Amino acid sequence: MKAFESWVAGVLGSDAVLWVEIFLLVFASLTLGYVVNRVILALESRARRTRTVWDDALLEVCRKPAVWLVWILGTNIAVGLAVRRIGSEWYELILQGNKVAVVFLITLFLVNLVKRVEANLVNPDYVSEPMDETTVRAIGKLLRATVIITAGLIVLQLFGYSISGVLAFGGIGGLAVGFAAKDLLANFFGGLMIYLDRPFSVGDWVRSPDQEIEGTVEDIGWRLTRIRTFDKRPLYIPNAVFNTIALENPSRMLNRRIFETVGVRYDDIDRVKAIVDDIRAMLRSHDEID
Repeated sequence: MKAFESWVAGVLGSDAVLWVEIFLLVFASLTLGYVVNRVILALESRARRTRTVWDDALLEVCRKPAVWLVWILGTNIAVGLAVRRIGSEWYELILQGNKVAVVFLITLFLVNLVKRVEANLVNPDYVSEPMDETTVRAIGKLLRATVIITAGLIVLQLFGYSISGVLAFGGIGGLAVGFAAKDLLANFFGGLMIYLDRPFSVGDWVRSPDQEIEGTVEDIGWRLTRIRTFDKRPLYIPNAVFNTIALENPSRMLNRRIFETVGVRYDDIDRVKAIVDDIRAMLRSHDEID
């Protein structure tokens, strides 16, 4: 390495040594990132041919974070080298940036992993008995929020902020936020009650006799529930509304009552008994009639 630096300094000058080293570091990081990307793609292609389905998800969600990790660290090392050579005080900031980048990429990996696992658990191609979509979505949202909040606290700790102080301030500030955003909190706890009480799930047909609400549930969020009406209009309802209205869930009916009018001419009045007997016999013999 010393011989290479001496040769570059002799050919291009001493100032060019730093720029050549930076160029080589950036080029090496880009090349290594490309190699990592191709290797993981090859492993994904081989994993698709196996019966194990979770390895596909793991490789898919780790590919981008792994490539970005190589690129970011390589670029930061090159910038750090330049800063240290010129004697700048930004070197410590570059080191902190590397740590933040690692935390960010780990967070990205975990969030994408939760999303992929959430999709796999409700997909019959991945599990023999798919889980309830509403439950899976609730757990997935909770896990993603936990990962993001934890990452935020770790970043604050890296920059020297006391987590205990932040949590104490959050407890005091939470009172003010609670008063200022009571409707938002009411919708949040309304969504929580939906997940716990389970009056309906994603895909259910629901309707309310109190309000003009009827359609198929498409999504249950922390603040809003999206219902698709039968004329294909999206209906967005705050979750707090479900705490104060009566709601029917026809999708969970055990039986359906059928009313039917059979018209008979006055000239055929003598045939009514035969018609009634035939209908009664059909109802008694039909497998789907209770």
